[in-house]
Amino acid sequence: MAVVGTSMTAFDDRTDAGERLAAELERRGLEVEVVLGIPRGALPVARPVADALEADLDVVVARKMGAPNNPELALGAVASDGSVWYNDDLVDRLDVSETYLEEIREEEAENARKKADRYRDSEELPDLEDERVVVVDDGVATGATANACLRQVREAGAAFVALAVPVGSPRSIAELEDEADEVIALRTPENFRAVGQFYRDFGQVTDQEAIGYLEGDG
Repeated sequence: MAVVGTSMTAFDDRTDAGERLAAELERRGLEVEVVLGIPRGALPVARPVADALEADLDVVVARKMGAPNNPELALGAVASDGSVWYNDDLVDRLDVSETYLEEIREEEAENARKKADRYRDSEELPDLEDERVVVVDDGVATGATANACLRQVREAGAAFVALAVPVGSPRSIAELEDEADEVIALRTPENFRAVGQFYRDFGQVTDQEAIGYLEGDG
């Protein structure tokens, strides 16, 4: 894991975070062919990274799977190809049935496929066989979505898979090392509570705005 700093330093907005992240990846000499942003919030971050690394920009999509009677509590996440990551400790603690897990996995995988289809002509990832790829998000809280996305990229045959984020929970960032060849976070503050607390402007990114960044118009 590569962590640049741990202090509570706010980013102006996602574009500012992306420019700082891009500068750090350039400084490290990271070479990739493809940058994948997790929509929608990651696209303003991923655009400067793709431009700086002279890499293609696309998306990788996953959806969180909510707990029974508490959809905001993530049991894990599933990517558009069905790649899934479970929070095993939480699943065991809540004694969630296999039937529920399969139902929510199928439902959210379909939602992820529909979401991916809004951003490209196909729900499928671009050809990543033997490619070097960096997955970018605007921050990591539980790590559920990032885990599922990294698994999808790995399953697609990428030769190297990195995760790069402006800020993340120290625990989640450390756990993501099991899924990525390299994890780079500009900040992993001990007082982390939510990604948004480290941005001065953390407004929602619309689908139209996200697509604009994807097409290079952001």
